[in-house]
Amino acid sequence: MDGQTSGVTTVDRPRIRTEVHGAVLLLVLDRAEKRNAFDLRMLRELAETLTRYEADDALRCAVLAADGEHFTAGLDLAEVGPAVADGAPLFPEGSVDPLSMRPPLRRKPLIMAVQGWCLTIGIELLLAADIRLAASGTRLGQIEINRGIFPFGGATVRLPQVAGWGNAMRWLLTGDVFDAEEAHRIGLVQEVVPAESLRERALELAATVAKRAPLGVQATLASAAQAEMQGQQAAIDGLLPTAMKLMASEDAAEGLRSFVERRDGVFTGR
Repeated sequence: MDGQTSGVTTVDRPRIRTEVHGAVLLLVLDRAEKRNAFDLRMLRELAETLTRYEADDALRCAVLAADGEHFTAGLDLAEVGPAVADGAPLFPEGSVDPLSMRPPLRRKPLIMAVQGWCLTIGIELLLAADIRLAASGTRLGQIEINRGIFPFGGATVRLPQVAGWGNAMRWLLTGDVFDAEEAHRIGLVQEVVPAESLRERALELAATVAKRAPLGVQATLASAAQAEMQGQQAAIDGLLPTAMKLMASEDAAEGLRSFVERRDGVFTGR
């Protein structure tokens, strides 16, 4: 690497590149020369970009992908490690937490597409996302235990829920690397696709989600998250009140009209 990309040094250019595809926001990790390792700047930029996504009513779904051969080699521990040891926050105060561990939490859907190496925080970001794709040939590993530490971004909480206790501990306690097919078997990813069509497939799914009624999409995410974080009864208690509110929306009226008229609904989020 010569340190230059289109006249912008790798030091100066953003770590997160964005593209807008209709109502879909594409976020791209852009530090391929470092295997997209997350330093403090990349962590901050990811949180800031997700916060802007949440605030933009024109954007209804997001895709997180990465340029280069690898999704991420994990955390840049030389920089992030000392910050964690000092108790410094990894994300700006008031920003959306990309790991969905602390408020403010993301309300809109996020699809992830990973390839090459997807290590440590890469898996924890997957676990925080809503729909997860991997390219065939992807290699994944929650390898913190090999470095004398442990996963602190949600894997110990979420992987047992997603994969079951035994499957989670098989990989959390050994620090071994596994492939995309195993990730699919244990439910960590929903689809394994050819590398050349990975991003296209993620954007296709995002476009489908973006066509749906935004209030209904967000209510679905909120109900499922409430069940996971507060328990099933809390989510059950919220079902009817939420349904009543949605039934009074303009989108619900449009949904009924589109059903009667046998066409796709055109939803406004109102």
